[in-house]
Amino acid sequence: MAWVTKKTLIAGQPGTKKYVQIYGDQLVAVRHKYDDVTERKRITVELVVDERVWHKRRPYGPDDPVYVRIDYGELELGVRVRQAGGVWDRKKKLWQLPYRDVLALELEERIVKD
Repeated sequence: MAWVTKKTLIAGQPGTKKYVQIYGDQLVAVRHKYDDVTERKRITVELVVDERVWHKRRPYGPDDPVYVRIDYGELELGVRVRQAGGVWDRKKKLWQLPYRDVLALELEERIVKD
């Protein structure tokens, strides 16, 4: 069987009232799934069964040196990195600065892993 979801309704949208009454705040979504081969329809629900505080694991400590790529011509960004204490590594052709500064400058996507 190849069930295909053709409609997803978020809790509270029209068409979910019956399921909100049954599942309350645990309800996340209601899905309408169809199987063209058997010509059957299923309605499924997505429920919250556990919720807790989660802290994103940082791959580096705040003082760990990391390398970031700043492309040629990104002058303003280069100045900001330099002002934050970034050091140019000639061999790697990358900027090196502490991870906390990378976070502060919002450059996480530019980190180059060794």
